[in-house]
Amino acid sequence: MTPFEWVEPKTLRQAVAALDPDDASVRPIAGGTALMLMMKTGVFAPTRLVSLANIEQKYSEIKVSRSGGLRIGAMVSLSALEQSADVAKRFPVITRALRTLSNVRVRNVARVGGALAHGDPHMDLPPLLAALGAKAVVVGKGGTHEIAVEDLYTGYYETVLGRNELIAEVIVPPLKRARAVYMKCTSRSADDWPALSVALRCDVARGGVIASPRVVVSAATEKVTRLVEAEKILDGSAGDEDARARAADAAVAEVSFLSDSHGSVAYKKELLRVYLARAVREALGNLVR
Repeated sequence: MTPFEWVEPKTLRQAVAALDPDDASVRPIAGGTALMLMMKTGVFAPTRLVSLANIEQKYSEIKVSRSGGLRIGAMVSLSALEQSADVAKRFPVITRALRTLSNVRVRNVARVGGALAHGDPHMDLPPLLAALGAKAVVVGKGGTHEIAVEDLYTGYYETVLGRNELIAEVIVPPLKRARAVYMKCTSRSADDWPALSVALRCDVARGGVIASPRVVVSAATEKVTRLVEAEKILDGSAGDEDARARAADAAVAEVSFLSDSHGSVAYKKELLRVYLARAVREALGNLVR
């Protein structure tokens, strides 16, 4: 392994200052689960790594807002998120999703900020948080701003984040009475990268009518993708068989699929049809027809 500089700033601002917007070989490192694999395989050779391990404690905390939402520090481990009583009480969908996110060894080390910033479309958290309407708080030399999680991604392993910007925390709005579902299909073991993941958040009005749905797909695509046309069909519907079928057709038409070792484009198209319908049925429970 090629020698590199290791920097351990004490604050997030110092970490931002240690990054170089013009040098792709300078990277931040949080849990390092993905970055270390890239280094071991020779995909990435750093000249400097900026460790976030010693920045302010507040970025390793989960807080409940007055409205019932969450503020999740970027340095919160996936295990801490999984085991949080506050998360389980208010967002059980997050807790359930994390139980099959890779394995416990990875979850003990990986951090929330890294899971979002890495840009891998196979990650579980980005599509789920995007469906929940979450925002990433991003800190750079120019100041602090918020970016909707669904808008973080521009392509395969590509994000809108600058090389001298860091995710500080994630803000998840309150779920209130809305329903949320996350489903994924793995073509190998349950803890492997998914061939497809679908997340759905919606309100259910009187009579079992779907309102304000947010549907997000990933893994089968080059990036986290919100299914706007499918949402339009589901909105105001009873989620019946006809509505599910039409929404599935719209979803397949608006997605750019990615063929890889987890499945062909044709296979993933069928997965999306099946899993979108399943997600709607689960969200509606015994109200669905």
